[in-house]
Amino acid sequence: MSTSKPIEFSRRGFLRTSSLASGGLLIGFNLFTACKPNVKPPIDLASLNYDDFNAYIKIAKNGAVTIFSPNPEIGQGVKTSMPMVIAEELDVSWDNVFVKQGVSDAKNYPFQFAGGSNSLRLGWDNLRKTGATAKQMLINAAAVKWGVDPSECTSKEGIITNAKGETLGYGDVVTEAAALEVPEEVTLKDPADFTIIGTSRGIVDIESITTGKPLYGLDYKAEGMVYAVMVKPTAFGQKLDTFDASEAKALSGVVDVISYDGNVVVLAKDTWTAFKAQKLVKVVWIQDTNLESTADHDKLLNGLLDGNDLTTQRKDGDVNKAFAEADEILERNYEAPFLPHNCMEPMNFYANVTPDRIHLVGPIQTPNGTAKSIAEMLERDIEDVHLEMTRMGGGFGRRLYGDFAMNAAKISSVANLPIKLVYTREDDIMSGMFRPPTKYRFKAGIKDGKITAYHLKEASVNSNMYGLIPHFFPAGAIDNYQVDTANYQSNISTAAWRAPYTNFLAFAEQTFFDELAELMEVDRIQLRLDLLQNVKGHSDENIKYSPERMEECIHMAVEKSNWGKQPEGVYQGFVNYYCHNTHVAEVADVVVEDGKPVVKKITCVVDCGIVINPSGAKNQIEGGIIDGLGHAMYGDFSFKNGEPSATNFQNYRLIRMKEIPEIETHFIKNDIPPTGLGEPALPPAAGAVANALHALNGKRFYSQPFINNPEGLSVPKKEILG
Repeated sequence: MSTSKPIEFSRRGFLRTSSLASGGLLIGFNLFTACKPNVKPPIDLASLNYDDFNAYIKIAKNGAVTIFSPNPEIGQGVKTSMPMVIAEELDVSWDNVFVKQGVSDAKNYPFQFAGGSNSLRLGWDNLRKTGATAKQMLINAAAVKWGVDPSECTSKEGIITNAKGETLGYGDVVTEAAALEVPEEVTLKDPADFTIIGTSRGIVDIESITTGKPLYGLDYKAEGMVYAVMVKPTAFGQKLDTFDASEAKALSGVVDVISYDGNVVVLAKDTWTAFKAQKLVKVVWIQDTNLESTADHDKLLNGLLDGNDLTTQRKDGDVNKAFAEADEILERNYEAPFLPHNCMEPMNFYANVTPDRIHLVGPIQTPNGTAKSIAEMLERDIEDVHLEMTRMGGGFGRRLYGDFAMNAAKISSVANLPIKLVYTREDDIMSGMFRPPTKYRFKAGIKDGKITAYHLKEASVNSNMYGLIPHFFPAGAIDNYQVDTANYQSNISTAAWRAPYTNFLAFAEQTFFDELAELMEVDRIQLRLDLLQNVKGHSDENIKYSPERMEECIHMAVEKSNWGKQPEGVYQGFVNYYCHNTHVAEVADVVVEDGKPVVKKITCVVDCGIVINPSGAKNQIEGGIIDGLGHAMYGDFSFKNGEPSATNFQNYRLIRMKEIPEIETHFIKNDIPPTGLGEPALPPAAGAVANALHALNGKRFYSQPFINNPEGLSVPKKEILG
């Protein structure tokens, strides 16, 4: 390991940063006095003699513990929470742990991606066994030294103790332990004995984030690197005809302007010059395919809902027969627009393609898949690819797709230079990938005061709800239940957007249930509880949610929000929802201030199993609610002749700080393995607010964004007058 600068310590002895030759950062907390009392600052971590227990853990002879976080960090906190799980089972003090981002490594890191709120859910068992295995090897080594049976030894915070009270630090036996045979069976802790899991810990990158130290893809620099900016078409459906780069090349600081596969790329010494030169390239675009418009999509999707060319995703009973026998039928249509991802950090990636290796660095949610795609594109062995992950300034699904990384690799290959591809904000918004516009048609039949038929149709652009969603609530609760889907294939690129499909489906479904309750003249919450009661004991293994866990969320949300007990002038809306393996219930409080409706508070109850880092979990819940509320209220995006309606934040409305309500979060406590948290709080937010606004003014929302429906945001005169 190469030498680096000595670590800097503050007066309180907290570790700041250690720059590595690779350009990464080693982040941690305190000195390792618990593991070996003679460790004194300064320590050069890069020069320590480490023993590797596995791809996750390194322990030095002085007791220093470095834990590698395998999954991409988007801001969801896994760079903190995943090492917390390992440290718990390893039995070291969290204050004595350094954390470093792992690199792309399909061999040693299973499930190395960030998407679908799956990082901890899929990694839970493996992470625990990783820590417990290393701990057992250390205990076994200490037992050999003492000549005792390992069962006579215990460990706590990096110290191994035998029956006589003798102690050894992990650093005292690390060399011997690393050489031992790896045990096949290890004992995991009882959750009641957790000392790290379930306690709030600050994110390990916090000092670097708040002091501006390099962490993100845009921060990464390498010797000899030039910046690359692509010249993008002005509309979807266009392709390159000709270009004139003479004026751009004359600009000081421009290295070259190249083209490949119908793309034009400016290479420059800095981003400012590259962005200026991008605008100076004169390009002639010609129409390649249809120049599509949102008005056309609207007609096409309505036609799909009205037609017969649909795929049935789930069918229980006979909905047509039940509708024919129903006393009453309620049918409603809902629609949502395209949405860009709006990552605060635009797409970027570093690539240096040489005959020896392909060196890649940047923010990506799918490192292994991206590395494989680049190897295939360049006709190279996957072993030639070395991909390092940086922290991401937002992902929301956009960085699941490695198109920008592949472009970076191709540009480096063509230019024969190390390059850093950077998208402008306009590039990111206007020619990126978008949440597909979607329409839903809900139809419910009522017979003898019960819901006897439920039919959901979805029409979307390019893709449909993924296969599990038709098995979410209310699947199993209604005897005659059917979900059908259809899609229109567009040349406008679409992609997963935070909580794919459920981000809008939850709003449509839950406002529809409120309207059903109103039509049936029953309590809206009792209606949901009665439907859940129908699912209990259901034998259908395809039902993905737990009625018991959802029921508990509902009861706690009613209690914590003071549902129905608020003072006059507070209007409440309720939603319960299941997605990404997590159960959520939310209540929105709306009041009138200065003659306008204001979302004052949202109470959220979550059952996500074991909560590893409560403060980080709370941050994810709050962020999801804000994201869901903001886009439902203001997110509007459309196309006309292939051109997007917005170019940057001056004409794409986001939620403002002053518009964010108070958010109160509660977690259901249990010992169930952790499920997802990055997405589940987002989908219910819009429905809760829409139902609260209906309680205020009696108006319903059937489309987003809400701001386009002034009636839905109106205030009765009696409220304005006070």
